Amino acid sequence: MLGLLISLMAGIGLGIFYFGGLWVTVRMLPGAQSPALLALASFFGRIVVVLSGFYLVMDGRWERLLTTVLGFFIVRAASVWLASPHRKSIPAP
Repeated sequence: MLGLLISLMAGIGLGIFYFGGLWVTVRMLPGAQSPALLALASFFGRIVVVLSGFYLVMDGRWERLLTTVLGFFIVRAASVWLASPHRKSIPAP
């Protein structure tokens, strides 16, 4: 059970890396000299890190892979919710 919890946390970390990197890349695109090169390099860099992370965490067990992907998609859902223009803003205290 501890291994599954660790793989879930690893998936959350990989999701934060992937979607955080995507957010940084999108913010940098308007000022980039070569936006297409920046987008492609960022995409391939993020994919290599995330797929390597999935492989290492999995360690040959499909249960670990499944929980890692679950953690990744939890971060994806949170990212979509946070970026939604229809989300009501929370007033400052």
